[in-house]
Formats: sequence, C-alpha cells, structure tokens
Amino acid sequence: MPIEIVCKIKFAEEDAKPKEKEAGDEQSLLGAAQGAAAPRDLATFASTSTLHGLGRACGPGPHGLRRSLWALALLTSLAAFLYQAAGLARGYLTRPHLVAMDPAAPAPTAGFPAVTLCNINRFRHSALSDADIFHLANLTGLPPKDRDGHRAAGLRYPEPDMVDILNRTGHQLADMLKSCNFSGHHCSASNFSVVYTRYGKCYTFNADPQSSLPSRAGGMGSGLEIMLDIQQEEYLPIWRETNETSFEAGIRVQIHSQEEPPYIHQLGFGVSPGFQTFVSCQEQRLTYLPQPWGNCRAESRLREPELQGYSAYSVSACRLRCEKEAVLQRCHCRMVHMPDSLGGGSEGPCFCPTPCNLTRYGKEISMVRIPNRGSARYLARKYNRNETYIRENFLVLDVFFEALTSEAMEQRAAYGLSALLGDLGGQMGLFIGASILTLLEILDYIYEVSWDRLKRVWRRPKTPLRTSTGGISTLGLQELKEQSPCPSRGHAEGGGASGLLPNHHHPPGPRGGLFEDFAC
Repeated sequence: MPIEIVCKIKFAEEDAKPKEKEAGDEQSLLGAAQGAAAPRDLATFASTSTLHGLGRACGPGPHGLRRSLWALALLTSLAAFLYQAAGLARGYLTRPHLVAMDPAAPAPTAGFPAVTLCNINRFRHSALSDADIFHLANLTGLPPKDRDGHRAAGLRYPEPDMVDILNRTGHQLADMLKSCNFSGHHCSASNFSVVYTRYGKCYTFNADPQSSLPSRAGGMGSGLEIMLDIQQEEYLPIWRETNETSFEAGIRVQIHSQEEPPYIHQLGFGVSPGFQTFVSCQEQRLTYLPQPWGNCRAESRLREPELQGYSAYSVSACRLRCEKEAVLQRCHCRMVHMPDSLGGGSEGPCFCPTPCNLTRYGKEISMVRIPNRGSARYLARKYNRNETYIRENFLVLDVFFEALTSEAMEQRAAYGLSALLGDLGGQMGLFIGASILTLLEILDYIYEVSWDRLKRVWRRPKTPLRTSTGGISTLGLQELKEQSPCPSRGHAEGGGASGLLPNHHHPPGPRGGLFEDFAC
C-alpha cells in the first residue's frame, strides 16, 4: 500500500530579509569589484617598466629560447650589480680619509711660540740643606747625613715643602742667562715665566696667550737668541744610580703653543754646551676628522675647560692628568708639576685622543761649535771665568721662523656619501639601466599587488548561520536542497512502482507564500 508523507516547513519572515540582504550585498560586491581597477599582472607591468630587459624577459608573448636568454641576461646583470654595490658599501664603511697639505700665504706677522727651557740638573748642590738631602735621597741618590757630615740612622726633619725646595735649590735664570735678544730688542729674565716640570724649576718665554709676542720677519736675528751658563759646578755628584739620575750636561728645550703645557721630558730636545744651536721653526695647523673617520676629540660647544687645572684641552695636559691620577691612587698625593686638582682618580687605562684642531711647530736643528779661540778669551775676561769654563758651560740658543708662512694639514673624507650614491647610480645604470624612479616603480607595483590581496582576504563573504525560532527549524533554501532527506525519483517501497506523489491537499491560489508544502 503506498504511503504519502507530507512535510511542512515554516520559513520565518526574518529569513527573507537576510536573503534579500545577501543578494544585495552580493550585487554590491560585484559592482564594487567591477568598479575597482584590477591590479596589473606581471606581464603588463614588465611591458611598461623602465627597467631594461624586464619587458623582454617577462612581458606578454610566447615563451621560447629568446625569452629565456633575455631572462638569463637580466639575472646576470642584476647579480653583477649587486656584487659591485656590496664592494662599494664595504669600501664606504671603512671610512677612508686622506691628508691634504695647503701652504698658507705669507703674513705680515706671525705669533711667536712659547719656548720652555730646563737645566738637566734639577738641584744645585750648594743650595741643598741637610733636610733637603734627607728628603730628596730617593731622587738624588745622596745619602742622608748629619751636621758633621756623617750618616745617622735616627735623623728626623720636618715635613718637606717641595715647592719651596724646588724654588730654592733649582737653577736660577738670573744666574744662568748671560744675554737675551728677541727680534733685535733686549730681553731679560723678567720676560720668562716659572713653570715646574719633571726637571724641576723651568722657565718659559712668551708664555701668556693673551699677550703673545709677534715675529715680523723670518730668518736668523728675527726670533729669540739667548746665551746661557749651565753651571756644571753645581751639578749633583752621583753617589748611586736612581731612576732620576742623569749623565748629561746641558738644557732641554720645548717649542709649543701657549695653550699647551710643557711636556718637556718626552717632547723636548737637548742643547749641549760649547755649541750654538739654530732651531728653524714653521707653524703647522693640523685638522683631524672626528668619528667615524678618525679618533680626534672635538671641542666642547660650551667652551668650558675640559680638564681640571688647564684652560684648554691638549694631549700634554691629558697625559699630565693621567700621571696625576696614577700617583693619586698610589700615594694620595701629587708631584709639583702636576695639576693642582685633587679629584678622584679614574680607574682603567687613560686615553688621550688628539684634538681635532692642533697647532704644532716643525723644527730643523743645526749647530756650530763655540767659542772660537778669540771669543773664548774675550768671554773669559767679560764674565771673570777661564776659557775651559766657557767651553764647558756656555751655549747659545737661536729660535726663529724659517718664513712667516704656515702649513695647513687637513684630514678629509676620501669617500663620502655623495660619492657612494654616484657610484651606485653609475653601476645601476651600466648593468640594469635603472634609476631611483625605477625602484619606485617596482615598489609601487609590489604595494599594488599586496593591497589587492589584503582587500580580498578582508572582504571574503561569511557563511550564513542556522538559527532556531520558536521550536520551528528554519533552513535556507540552499541548505534544504543540499540536506533534503527525500528519496530520489523512481524508488518504490517493497519494489513497487510508486514514486513521489503530488500534493493534492495544496490549496488553490498563488504559490510562493510564507507556507509551502513538500511531499516526499
């Protein structure tokens, strides 16, 4: 007996609205997709790009041997360009520099440098007291003694004043200086300033940077000429060797700028008695490059003293500060020639970079023997000495400018950013025929393709959800078609020929309302 099953499914009114909305959204998306410009494909971009060879390798057209050869040529040129660009970048990162020397034009006047001189013997033997010998035993090597000239184990003296000892026992310039002339004018010991160094009490000519003496001509007779008596009879006897024992006789001289303190024990040169020494100078103005090309120290923008105890930074001042800090850590004191600023010592190695702007003086030294036979007798009568004393103690120092010109030596960057960009542009044009605008074209195409893909991901339509209203299952039409349990036509129960029967209970009237019957 055939059985007819009638299924009734109610579609809520709210289901029609999402359907209409989905249809409207689909139409709007289609319209928007049709209205928006589609991104160019690679072939279209390659045919319009200004990159040489890209249109022939990737443009529209059939694939063949010719296109393969063009692609190989393009890749080879690109690899060659990248290799050259990497070499240029490595060369730029090494920060190469060169030194340019420019002689300056002659000037009517030139500032004369500071001249510091020290007697190699630091203490006069006749000026040392018993207390001085006791306190200076480690420096002089002389054994301490009592007033009878014998060494005593229990000697006690007041604490020493090193400044007083150096002032009293050092060689006095008024006794050593026999004659002095600067640019044809007479000078005296009052034109020298006292300065303390490792050699004790020393003297500097033209030390004040605010009132530096000018030199109006070059050559001999236009600079400083002095005659000195080194007073060898006052040299200390050598009882035993110490770190400060000296076997020389003469003076040490350093020529430097007024802003730089003397560092004469390392930067000075010796002048021997019995000779007239000529020192021809030339001013050199050096300019070094800061980081990353060099390691020079730039000047402070605030123009404040960068080292305690000194008005300006210099390598000599920095080294003296480092020595002071080392002594300060060891014995909590300082030597007389060190800066008078007892701050905390810094730990670790002391680094003294070269200032970016430096003035130094090149020197050419020559000498002749003095005195000759005639002048020896004259000088002996003049200074009430014998000729042997004149030959062993007298010397003449002549310091002058070779010419009133200065040399400017400047470090310059040998390969800067502009040179790097120019070389990269040349290599880019040679190998791939590209420019900055070509790179912008490629970046614009990549942006266009990426943005289009992102928009497609963001605007992908969502799958409608199944909802339930008042116990009545609401299904979409598409779901109903896909999930329909109705058997296919031609299937009969019990092998009969009956199939899907028409619904005879459907009321007459227009179809497609809210209620619709399905018969299985």
